[in-house]
Amino acid sequence: MVHAYILIQTSVGRSVDVSAAIGEIQGVTRVDAVTGPYDVIAMVEAHTVDELGKLVLSQIQLIPNITRTLTCPIIHL
Repeated sequence: MVHAYILIQTSVGRSVDVSAAIGEIQGVTRVDAVTGPYDVIAMVEAHTVDELGKLVLSQIQLIPNITRTLTCPIIHL
C-alpha cells in the first residue's frame, strides 16, 4: 500500500468546498483545511504508485477551484 500527503492550493475562499469534495473520494483517508502556503492537505492511500497517480490526476485535480497540487509519498526508513 502506498500512502501520500497531497498539498493543495485553492482559489481564494474555496478551501471548505474543495475539502468537502476531496473527502468524498475513495482512497482519501483524511482531509483538513489548513493555513499557510497550502489551503488543504489530504492523506490518501492506493495499492500502487500508478494508482496513486491516477487518483491525483483523474479525481483530485479535476475538482473545481483547485489551482495546484503537490504529492508527497510517505517513505518508511
